[in-house]
Amino acid sequence: MTTHFAHAYEKGIDSQPRKTSVVASLVRDRYVADAVVILENTPRRAARAVLKAVESANANLINNSKVSIDPKTIRIARIFVTSGTRMRRYVPASRGRALPYEKISSNIFVEVAGEEKVKKAAEEKVEAKKEKK
Repeated sequence: MTTHFAHAYEKGIDSQPRKTSVVASLVRDRYVADAVVILENTPRRAARAVLKAVESANANLINNSKVSIDPKTIRIARIFVTSGTRMRRYVPASRGRALPYEKISSNIFVEVAGEEKVKKAAEEKVEAKKEKK
């Protein structure tokens, strides 16, 4: 059986990378089915964005690979969060001043890996060859 990979990249998430990476570390190196359950029950704002990225990578692997993938074997191979674009904004202050601040965004990269489905006829042939030897 061979392993196939697919990835998804979510850009411009309106959450700071430090807060988003805490959520991403919850699901690192887990199966996708387990990660979805964890993210649906995580009470953080960044959990929805990470869930969206994980489900997108999962769909990419299932739909874009040339061979059929066993959904039970799909796991998160890599997930990391980087800083996105920073928008400079101003907040009004006393005495007519304007104080600058930055709206920080983050980017989420998810790579999933899954095993190829083995056809039963092929399995039987392999077992038959092993029995003959």
